[in-house]
Amino acid sequence: MAKTPDGFGQLLRALRLRVGLSQEQLADTAGVSVRALTYLEQGHTRSPQRRTVQALARALGLSTEETRSLETAASGQRRARPDISPTVQQLSLPRDIHDFTARDHALATVTALADPAGTRESGCPPVAVLAGPPGLGKTAFAVHAAHRLAPEFPDGLFHLDLRAMDPEPVRPGDALARLLAALGVTGQALPQDLEDRAALFRSLTATRRLLLVLDNGADETQIRPLLPATGASLTIVTSRNSLTGLEAAHRVELSLLRREEAVTLLTRIVGPERVAREAQAARDLADRCGHLPLALRIAGQRLATRPRESLAKLATLLGHEERRLDLLQAGDLEVRTVYTLSYRQLDPVSRLLWRRCTLAAGPDISPETAALLAGIPLRVARLRLEALCDRGLLQTDPVTERYRFHDLLRLFAAEQVAAEDDEAARDAALDRAARWILARATAAALHFDAEHHSARAGDPDPATAPAGRERARAWLEAEREQWLAALAHAATAGRHRQVIDAAAAMHWFSDLTQHWYQWVEVFRHSADAAHALGDQHEEATQLNHLAWAHSICAHSPTAALETADQALIRARGNPLQTGWALGYGAGALRRLGRVDEAIARLHASAACHHDNPTTAGRLAELTTLNTLGETLRRHGRADEALEHHLKSLDICRQNHPGLSPELLAVYRAITLRHLGNDYTALGRWHEAETPLRKALAAFEQADSPARSGPVQLELGRVLRRLDRPDEARAVLTAALHTLIAHHHPLQAEATAELRTPDRARDGEPAG
Repeated sequence: MAKTPDGFGQLLRALRLRVGLSQEQLADTAGVSVRALTYLEQGHTRSPQRRTVQALARALGLSTEETRSLETAASGQRRARPDISPTVQQLSLPRDIHDFTARDHALATVTALADPAGTRESGCPPVAVLAGPPGLGKTAFAVHAAHRLAPEFPDGLFHLDLRAMDPEPVRPGDALARLLAALGVTGQALPQDLEDRAALFRSLTATRRLLLVLDNGADETQIRPLLPATGASLTIVTSRNSLTGLEAAHRVELSLLRREEAVTLLTRIVGPERVAREAQAARDLADRCGHLPLALRIAGQRLATRPRESLAKLATLLGHEERRLDLLQAGDLEVRTVYTLSYRQLDPVSRLLWRRCTLAAGPDISPETAALLAGIPLRVARLRLEALCDRGLLQTDPVTERYRFHDLLRLFAAEQVAAEDDEAARDAALDRAARWILARATAAALHFDAEHHSARAGDPDPATAPAGRERARAWLEAEREQWLAALAHAATAGRHRQVIDAAAAMHWFSDLTQHWYQWVEVFRHSADAAHALGDQHEEATQLNHLAWAHSICAHSPTAALETADQALIRARGNPLQTGWALGYGAGALRRLGRVDEAIARLHASAACHHDNPTTAGRLAELTTLNTLGETLRRHGRADEALEHHLKSLDICRQNHPGLSPELLAVYRAITLRHLGNDYTALGRWHEAETPLRKALAAFEQADSPARSGPVQLELGRVLRRLDRPDEARAVLTAALHTLIAHHHPLQAEATAELRTPDRARDGEPAG
């Protein structure tokens, strides 16, 4: 940067040396940076601000006359540039807010960008882009950062609202006219052509150190002409659009406030005493506001103007979703208004797609579901969903192609659905999506069926259907809320056969995901559907599935016993379902402590299945023998249990036509687990380890954490008794993590086991 002859700089340096201050000492006392002071003394700053000159004068201890001389030197330098017309509107910063909260990392990022050393290295003046959804506090942050950095930019601080939400945002040429006017270019000196204005702006900013806040930017074409090309200026751009096409920009992330930060903001607005009295209500308020700065400010300012109103009252009122947006209004601040501005910017198809996304079940949505709800092609939906993310109206998952709303945006979008889509249109959208999703869910679940081999045949779009068990499982897990809602929709619509077909397809898959409590809901729908059709044998089948879900997934033995007894009545004349009903009832009785009744039912169940030569009959007998053996072992008859489980292992070794190898491996693993626990109960620790390890490996291979967690616990206990404490602790720790992650009731036992001193012990009951 070329040095400019400058009497002000020479005078300032002479005054500093006279009082014996270093640049560092003077900068610290005056509240300016060393860099800014160096620029002033060397003449690189053409227009020192009056407040900066006054701060330096105070730090130097100047007399009134000396201060006036220093100000005259500074003003003389300003007059060396083109005169600013007295009618020019200055682009001064809005006032800062005293209760600004958090954002430390973002502030540090912008502060680092202000360092001119970085500009010298890159050769390009830095541009910080703050993009994100409405209400995030982008403008407040930009203004706060600019005020903090003011001493670093002695040539001026400019704030320009580009009005992106107006029907016609500020045109680049008009924006340049205002910026050039602020730099002293007016009247005939102002070029008429956009390119000429941009070139002059770049020329004037090349030798100045300015801080520009370009607020509420519309798009890249509006922003690009307003950026300095050389020099040491810093530009901060805020926009609801992501401005992904803006080159060489530094992206500064502003996320939602953390809960504790949200409470801190409320505290600064409302006052610490009120928040301290109602700490939980303050946390609830933060949550109801979605940790969104605008919503928090509105709630806080409402409370500040009502000093006698409790925080709990407002938190309770905001708990009613249908009133939440109505209440988030304080004077001219309103959440709904800022959302409306963004919504009106969308084209009709994007509006339709965005608001229809609220009809989806669950916290997020896939492009397929969004396309179905909007009734548009999938390719169009994908493009529009990404554009909605760029506008801050949706959030994208960092790993998968899924999208979600902020809570308050979801409420606003739901209002738009109610206002713009009549009931018939909403019902048609939901029905269209439900039919497609349930058909795909049924086809995906059939990948796990022991006898079905053509899952894709029933898929509504075979070309995009999940291929193979791994992808089918991933889809079923990701879309769980959607296909559960689709199943409920079909049940309500009276499509009973579709409900039964879906539940039947899910039966085998449910065995691998026993930790899903939603299986109760699935099989309740299918049992009701079978009853509505008057199909007694089908109803018995679905009631048996429901009894299993109550017992294994929901851990509710009373409901399981009641449902199994209903299945037993409906199963008359059907030996297979009669046997299952007896077995599920026995499992519930055992959990209720009615052991003798349970054992009697299990013997009766085994007898029903013994003479059934089908694959279904063989698997039913195997399952019953395993349950019978487990019941006997738990009640002190481990030798009898071992005998029954060895019979089960023989069944596993037999040929079972139509049964997939993967499923047979799971049945074998279940039996091996029982054998391991039998040996444990008999004190035959060395014999117990191998079957438990094999069972664990098979369950992990099948990705069945509901089974692998308990086996880890059982294996850890055996390793302790074998006096291998390090191995035991590692296995028990893994068990605890698995059990906690899947809300298994055995997690308390795993915790207690880990707290027990490491030593070999005898006499404890096995699982």
